[in-house]
Parts: sequence; structure tokens; C-alpha cells
Amino acid sequence: MCTDELRMLGCVRVATASQMARVITAEDKDGCSYVRRAMRKLEEQGLAETNGKLGKENIWNLTKRGQQVLVDGGELPLRPKAGTGGDGVKAGFGPHGVAVTDMTLAYGGPEHLTSWQVEVSHRIKETGLNFNTDAVLALPTASSEVRLFELDNSTMSQARLAKEVWDYERYAGHRVWEGARGTNGKTYAFWSRYRYTRSERFPTLHVVLAGKPEHLLDNRLKVLARAARGISVHVLAVTLPALQRGEPWQQLGVDDPYGRRERYPEPVGR
Repeated sequence: MCTDELRMLGCVRVATASQMARVITAEDKDGCSYVRRAMRKLEEQGLAETNGKLGKENIWNLTKRGQQVLVDGGELPLRPKAGTGGDGVKAGFGPHGVAVTDMTLAYGGPEHLTSWQVEVSHRIKETGLNFNTDAVLALPTASSEVRLFELDNSTMSQARLAKEVWDYERYAGHRVWEGARGTNGKTYAFWSRYRYTRSERFPTLHVVLAGKPEHLLDNRLKVLARAARGISVHVLAVTLPALQRGEPWQQLGVDDPYGRRERYPEPVGR
């Protein structure tokens, strides 16, 4: 039997009882006690488990069996490479996962939960570029089928954060030769042929900063804005508190396919 708690964990991978209560119970009620009782029942049934805490709250995730129950019930599509999130929590990434869940709830709200995927791989074997996007929202616009989200929980250096943002330009700029042997002299963008085939433009990257007091996040955002200057993909950034208040995003970069073509003129290794 599928429950609201199972469905939510199937979408966001990890969550606390208070996060689930915000989605599942009425806004004017404290549903944490209800959710905690429900999670204990799911734990007894072998469908959910907790592998760590954030403060005093347990961080919950599905078990493999819980994932399969959702698939068998037709609640969510089968995602063969999707993990449960338990290993990440055990490895110390629970706070990051909880912050990602906060981000998804702040941006899309409960009505878009089933449109999210977390930890989505972006890889180009030929160049060795390989990174995971924290969350991808399948909410099409006129020019793009998805929106990309990176959550920085202030656990990495400013230089590392800037590199992660620039990796998206490297991914968007990679081109491959047309034809089996690349003999006709034409190239096309890797992402448009093999990944986001229904998009006219490379998807917008949304960067959300969390994990520190807001005045420090504001400073971190200013440093990132300087580091991203001149990037040729559309990048928007905001702090998590500002996102939760519904404040506007700051634009760090604009989509510029012609600029990318100049920066990455032809594929590697022809």
C-alpha cells in the first residue's frame, strides 16, 4: 500500500518528518507527530529507514523494497539508477540532502513533487566531464523541457563552487561531429542530440546557497557572481532563505550559444 510519505520520499529521496508534514498535513496543523508515527509503521514494514539525524530530527529514506512498492503501484516511473539516499546519509551527506529537499519544496511546492529527480548524472565520456546535478525539475517552458538546480550547502570552497557552475558551460559547449565518421564537416551540440532533445536552449541552471547565516550567504553569492562573469549559459542564483520568502533570483549569466561556439569551436579528438 502506497502512502503519502512513501510517495514523497520516492521523489525527493531524503526528508525529515517536519518536511513531510509541510506537504502531507494541513497548513494550520503541526503534523510532525502524525508523520513520525507513519514513518515508524513504514520502518516496521521494511519500506523506509533512517540512517542519520539533522539536529534532533531523523532523516528518512526509502529502502529498496519501498522503492519497488512505488514502482509496482504505478506511483512513480522506474528509475533503475536511482538510489534510496541511505548511503549518502550514512556517508555524512544527510544535511545536504535535507537542504535539497527544502529547495525543491520552496521552488515547486507540493504540486510539482513528482516532476523532480535528484542526483541526475551529466557525463561526457570523451572529455572525462562527469558531474551530478542535485535536482532536475521537468517543468517545460517555451524553449526548454527541464530546469537544473545546484544546492550549495556551504561545505565546499568558493573555487570549487565556481568550478561546478562552469562545468555546466563545458557540458553545454561540447560538440560532436555529424555522421558516423564525422566526415561531412558539421557538428552539433552534444546536449541537444543526446540529452535534452526537446529543448531549443540549454536548460537554465539555478544555484541555491544554503548552510550559513544569511548575511554570509549574501557574501558568498557576491563572490560567485564575480567568478561566473562571462559564462555563456543562463544562470540564476539566490539564497535559500530568500527563495523561501519568494524573493527574485539574481542573474549571473545569459544563454549565449554563439559565445559557446567561439569558446568551444570543435569537438575534442577528431
